[in-house]
Amino acid sequence: MKELASTNKSADLLSAIAEPIRMRIGRLLEMHELTVGEVAKVVQLPQSTVSRHLKVLADAGWIVRRTEGTAAYYQLTLDDLVPVARTIWLAIRPTSEAEPEVAEDARRLESVLAERPMDSKSYFGRVAGAWDKVRSELFGRDFTARAMCSLLPRHWVVADLGCGAGNGAELIAPFVKAVIGVDESDAMLSAAKRRLSGLGNVRLEKGRIESLPIRDGEVNAALCILVLHHLSEPSGAIREMRRILRPGGMAAVIDMYEHSRTIYRHTMGHQHLGFSETRIKELFSDAGLVDITVSPIPSDPDSKGPGLFVATGHAPD
Repeated sequence: MKELASTNKSADLLSAIAEPIRMRIGRLLEMHELTVGEVAKVVQLPQSTVSRHLKVLADAGWIVRRTEGTAAYYQLTLDDLVPVARTIWLAIRPTSEAEPEVAEDARRLESVLAERPMDSKSYFGRVAGAWDKVRSELFGRDFTARAMCSLLPRHWVVADLGCGAGNGAELIAPFVKAVIGVDESDAMLSAAKRRLSGLGNVRLEKGRIESLPIRDGEVNAALCILVLHHLSEPSGAIREMRRILRPGGMAAVIDMYEHSRTIYRHTMGHQHLGFSETRIKELFSDAGLVDITVSPIPSDPDSKGPGLFVATGHAPD
């Protein structure tokens, strides 16, 4: 392939790529050719801001622009960079790999790419896309998840830890024997009581997750959804989840991957900026849980928060 013009000076190249956000954009465009809108969704910035960054990168010779109809695509191709740019990129790229934002970008990128229209020649691709929209308009977006709850064993007792206003309990209760919701906030429990008033198999308790008002081995499953990062000692919560499980019972935690949004500490009282897969597995293992898995939850391209995972483990039989 023809190399880009080699008149770029090292200083100009470094200046253009020195901004952390431009480095992130460069990483994305090295992986995939993307439009302005797609880049904006991944890095969660306005398109106008992303357009300015793309112009700086293009002017310096880091990326190339290609048009297809009315759409413009951008890409960073290593083999097309001038030698000095290639050398700089190979030197600085590894330094960003450990940044939490890079992992978040990669997860959001998968979702953005999944939203791309199917080949226009593919009949079934067109029908499937249209059907998803029609189905949502007719029946809403949540009916699939609600229906899948019917796969839960009817005899199960489920603990919803940090139940908040009761949305999780409301979803699960129609399909299991009983749900025990626990929260330490009086306001949340009051809201949950109003919400769940028509469900006779839900028991609400006030308590801390690190010291649950639930007997040993009382439940078949314990859920902890977006709560662990609020706790100063998450290990105590996982041990409590293990304690209340029956033999073979399942613990499930949904929470955020590691990230660098320190403002969450001040605005929402987060004690931890997410968790690494290694850390979650350690917490589960130290609590005595087995068959541990940690899986990423596909990101909604329109979501603004860090990437999420679901971790599961079982009490030994």
